[in-house]
Amino acid sequence: MPQATASGAPVLLLGLDFGSTTSSALVAQATISSHCVTGRMALQEPRVLYRGEPVFTPFRHGSIDLDTVRDLIATWLGEAGVTASELFSGGVIITGLAAQRHNAQALAELVGELVGDALVTRADDGGLESWLAFMGSCSALSRFHATQPLLNLDIGGGTTNTALGLDGNVLACGCHFIGARHLQFEPGGYRLSSLSRFGEQLLRTLHIDSRPGDELDRRQLDTVLDWNVQALLAIVEGNGAFFATAPGRQIEQIPLNLPALASTPAVAFSGGVGELIYRHLDGQALPGTTHYGDLGIDLARAIAATPRLIRDAHRLVPENRGRATVYGLTLHNTEISGTTLFLPRPGALPLKDLPIIARLDTGASQAQLADAIARARSSPGGACLQLLDNGNAPGLQGIRQLGARLAGAIEQVAPGPDWPLVILLENNAGKALGNYATDWGRLTANLLVIDEVRERHAHYVNLGKPRQQIVPVAFYGVH
Repeated sequence: MPQATASGAPVLLLGLDFGSTTSSALVAQATISSHCVTGRMALQEPRVLYRGEPVFTPFRHGSIDLDTVRDLIATWLGEAGVTASELFSGGVIITGLAAQRHNAQALAELVGELVGDALVTRADDGGLESWLAFMGSCSALSRFHATQPLLNLDIGGGTTNTALGLDGNVLACGCHFIGARHLQFEPGGYRLSSLSRFGEQLLRTLHIDSRPGDELDRRQLDTVLDWNVQALLAIVEGNGAFFATAPGRQIEQIPLNLPALASTPAVAFSGGVGELIYRHLDGQALPGTTHYGDLGIDLARAIAATPRLIRDAHRLVPENRGRATVYGLTLHNTEISGTTLFLPRPGALPLKDLPIIARLDTGASQAQLADAIARARSSPGGACLQLLDNGNAPGLQGIRQLGARLAGAIEQVAPGPDWPLVILLENNAGKALGNYATDWGRLTANLLVIDEVRERHAHYVNLGKPRQQIVPVAFYGVH
């Protein structure tokens, strides 16, 4: 398989998604080149090389079965014909009920051990999952219908991840514990086999006195389904009152704050339940009663019978439905730096889990920069500042002045010589800014300037290993 080399060469991307119900893998190939319009370096012409068949997420005695996961990853990489050393970038995300298990972080660490530094490993990040699902499912659809706001509901086993987008750009994200697998059944009927914590809370809210071993009757089942549909309607309609109630607050992990828009958002679906909705609307036969051991099939039918939720479903059909998150993770989560980096110590990379301490205008004062760096020092593993152009990129004189202010701020705060301070810059002046900010090497600060990185509203950033003066950049903690 090809390895990441110079601009224009093919690179390999990997995505792994461990969810409440199923887990899947995707391997893609893309080229690194300048975008014909913006001039930025980007991953172009992505092509999927391998789609691993979804498998049930392995659990054993209430925990994620790490031994089985180890075998799964080896199988996926073997079937794809890929080794860890060939990967340019990628990610793993652990979502829904899988992320609620006590050893979810151990799974993230296992993946890092098996696949290496190319991977973004996150045990639970509802905002990132919502962004990824939109990008993996609706980005092309949203760009094609550029004036139509599009609200994507990614409905899985444990969560519904929501993202509102316009012209391919995500404007707002949310996450709610609404999903098919909070109540699990013996396949073929409605005898409860287990309940999640949210499933237990829901049955209490609905005054249904049932526990594992009991069978839900038709009235109880319809009550559960109706509550889930009403919760989805509240999200779509921006009904904050629903989530101000005690049961509403229990399921709202990240509120979806819908901005004022010129037109009403259309609704699209992704995730396992989303895939079933579109199959049902297309007239395809669905599997039998509780075939997957949960409410996925019943919930899909209930949503498909709700006019407000499916009124756009025949007109606006996403490109990837059931596996939107892993598509978004593999094909859209990695940004590419420019080639004019300031990287005097290439061995300082990769860097993971860097908090983005501040987003400042490139015209920020020395006092503002010093204050941000002083706050950043509380993160012992390093930290990141984003310097934004806000549509007005500084010229050479502006970069020289910004560098001088940065140098003054660094001298004032005096961080240790090995502590990494990363500057993310929107334009392609990384090397020049870094040289001015270190006074051409006089200051011993461990400064890295990564340029041509678009703004992303996120709390953390990961930087991969440099390849031919290009660095993969991935954000998480999206808000």
